[in-house]
Amino acid sequence: MASTEPWVGTWRPHKPRGPIAALYGSPGPKYALPGLTGISKHDPTKYKAPMFSFGTRHDQATADCSPGPKYLVPSNITREGRDGTPAFSLHSRPKEPGLFQAPGPGNYSPERSGKSIFRSAPAYSLSGRSKEGCNNQTPGPASYSLPPVLGHKTVATSAAPTYSLCGRSKIGSFHEDLRKTPGPAAYKVVDPCTYRQKPPQYSMTGRNFSPGETTKKPGPGAYYPERVTFTRAKAPSFSFGLRHSQFISPLIVDVPEL
Repeated sequence: MASTEPWVGTWRPHKPRGPIAALYGSPGPKYALPGLTGISKHDPTKYKAPMFSFGTRHDQATADCSPGPKYLVPSNITREGRDGTPAFSLHSRPKEPGLFQAPGPGNYSPERSGKSIFRSAPAYSLSGRSKEGCNNQTPGPASYSLPPVLGHKTVATSAAPTYSLCGRSKIGSFHEDLRKTPGPAAYKVVDPCTYRQKPPQYSMTGRNFSPGETTKKPGPGAYYPERVTFTRAKAPSFSFGLRHSQFISPLIVDVPEL
């Protein structure tokens, strides 16, 4: 139904030039975004308010689950502690306390306080030996066993090499046969370099000869200075190219005129 009201502005209904999304059907709630209510599938990016439930009915609804009066709280205990009412008990009569004997001025000796206030020289007395001294058996120096410091079984110090002097065996020695007595050549002379300064030593090695003319050396004809391109400009070089395939069609030059 055409409207009889005049048009306002310069816009008039016209055919759209391109597709408009409003003219087509959208998927709607097909995306199924996570909800914001409840605990199941709640949107993790949104704040979740506290939730409460009524709970379920227990099986034993008539059972007494409260502790009842089994606590036996005394009647004089309140929420602020014990009440201030006096309490009495039947106990025996306590003994009368003795009179306090306060010391008088004559019980003090201020003249003896000099050693406590001022410095005094050490004082010693010659008293008799007490009877209990004989029972005190103090260990002497011989009662302690210190670790040895000599020999190969030392604990606190490093052990030096130990040697033993054993008796000479007569079995198989030169005591049975004097021909077994060692002669001067049986002893090895100690090298003087062991206990004196060692002199320089030299050795006579074989003579080393320089390489002879048998070594192959390149002659003047083995070098090609005209081929050097590292220190001078290189001239352009050309090649004949590659051989073409025989299956390529030949070039037709003479074309008959029509």
